[in-house]
Amino acid sequence: MNLRSLLLPSIAWIVLAGSAHAAPQINGKQLSVGAADVQQYLDGSFPRTQKALGGLLALTVSQPRLTLPQGSRLDLGFNLAMAAGGSSMPVGDVQISSGLRYDAQTQGFHLDQPTVDGFRPSAGGGELDSSTRSLLNSWLADYARREPIYRIDPAIAKVMGVLQVKSVGIQNGRIAVDFNQNLGNFVPQGLLGN
Repeated sequence: MNLRSLLLPSIAWIVLAGSAHAAPQINGKQLSVGAADVQQYLDGSFPRTQKALGGLLALTVSQPRLTLPQGSRLDLGFNLAMAAGGSSMPVGDVQISSGLRYDAQTQGFHLDQPTVDGFRPSAGGGELDSSTRSLLNSWLADYARREPIYRIDPAIAKVMGVLQVKSVGIQNGRIAVDFNQNLGNFVPQGLLGN
């Protein structure tokens, strides 16, 4: 029994049940995912809270806003709130940029070397204080290491697991991953998208 005969029933099921979200597009050696699908995944993954000092402080990151400019880095904005002693207060909006990587173990796209590029405080004036910035950087590093910004459907990821990733980037408002082989060799052409 070959890989294709195992995958075809799974992929057909995905296409039939795919009304929940659009399928990734496959074109030759490339698989791509649209910004709207990534945003929908992010919306379902937030808010997130990072605790520090044994739970005395907590940073809540919410309302992700994704932009996929052409190039190798995405832009992502978040709302921040800080809680201490049971009361929470808004801190402001943070803007980050990040490269991308595909992780076969999580079957998803992850942030890669995210950087804080901008901050707009909730109250006029001010900047991120050192403890908030430290907590935010700690959260970003942990999130980038463990959590995908988008997870590929497991049946599709199985196909990707036997291939070698050549590059991950952004093309025409989509996250795109290029492989070492034509995906048409594994997935019937036109089954998942254009």
